[in-house]
Amino acid sequence: MSSAEQVPPTGSTGAITRPRRRVPFWDNARFACIVLVVLGHGIQRLIYDSDVSYAFYLWVYAFHMPAFAIISGYFSKADSPTRRQMARVITDILVPYVIFEGLWSLTKWLVEGQADPNLTQPSWTLWFLLALGIFRLVLPYLALLRWPLVWALAISIGVGYLSNVNSTFSLSRTLGLMFFFTLGWWLREHDVVRRLQLIERRPWWIRATAIAVLGLWAFVCWRWLPVWDAVELRFWFFYDDSYADLTADQWWAGGIRLGLIALAIILSGSFFALLPRRTQWWTTLGQYTMYVYLLHSFVLYPFRESGVLRGLEPTWIWLPLVTLLSVAIAFLLASKPVRRLFRPLIEPRPRWMFADARLTTGSDHRSDPTGSRRS
Repeated sequence: MSSAEQVPPTGSTGAITRPRRRVPFWDNARFACIVLVVLGHGIQRLIYDSDVSYAFYLWVYAFHMPAFAIISGYFSKADSPTRRQMARVITDILVPYVIFEGLWSLTKWLVEGQADPNLTQPSWTLWFLLALGIFRLVLPYLALLRWPLVWALAISIGVGYLSNVNSTFSLSRTLGLMFFFTLGWWLREHDVVRRLQLIERRPWWIRATAIAVLGLWAFVCWRWLPVWDAVELRFWFFYDDSYADLTADQWWAGGIRLGLIALAIILSGSFFALLPRRTQWWTTLGQYTMYVYLLHSFVLYPFRESGVLRGLEPTWIWLPLVTLLSVAIAFLLASKPVRRLFRPLIEPRPRWMFADARLTTGSDHRSDPTGSRRS
């Protein structure tokens, strides 16, 4: 071994510095959440013909995007952004957003014979890219305030009373989910996970409680499905429409969203409690959730628009098959060949856009908007 290999790296002060260690749990959680996202979209067409599929859909949608937002917030910073971080908002969020909006316009023109390009109205799943951008812009201001969680909660609940805040730039959904993103940041800022050893310690009774909670919610979804259908509960889980649009324009309508936020936190915590803490064979795929998120809608689009997923009976065959197909799609889109092929679209580096091209240079293993590449 050479002398250079024997000397540990040091910082500018001469102190020994060690590379930050990735915690496998977070990559496991990221990938599990993105699988739920694909699964929710995959079974969407089954819910019109199958009560079991409808109940499963409600079970997933109650917490899958809140959980994803919590993880994204956990790996976000509220410091004043550096020039490089500001550039990454452009390269990691805005440029991919424009690219994929263009691809969606082309797809709709080729398949449907018409297209109405409109960057203010995100196509299908692209709303989350804009949401991440807005989250990152707003967080430093929230962090300046006393009780940032309270303010974020007020925003998430209060926006539902404003009918003029709509899907333009996905603002209504973004503000509706703001609390979950802020909660993730707050947990990291106050070192809650480490101090309470929430990852290291996982006694049997916590896992048993988590299973009971998720099982109870599944029972509630199934047992009172006609009620949830009558009140259009699934639209409440989108955090997109105003209370008036959800036919709940009473003054206490915000209390319903408050209850759903509490439900999402409990279900997300239970879901996280059941995920493996150690490295699995699929753990590294959790670093590439943005590939799955941006690409899976194109894979599901033919199934969604052709109607082949309507009227599939019996449910006990087709629901498991669609579930397995959705999971397989998530694994496929996170695979190395797919990443190599689509990296120019999902991780573009448009140096020509910047006065200082050095802002787009750096390690090939850089962060993405969800924090998937951060230790």
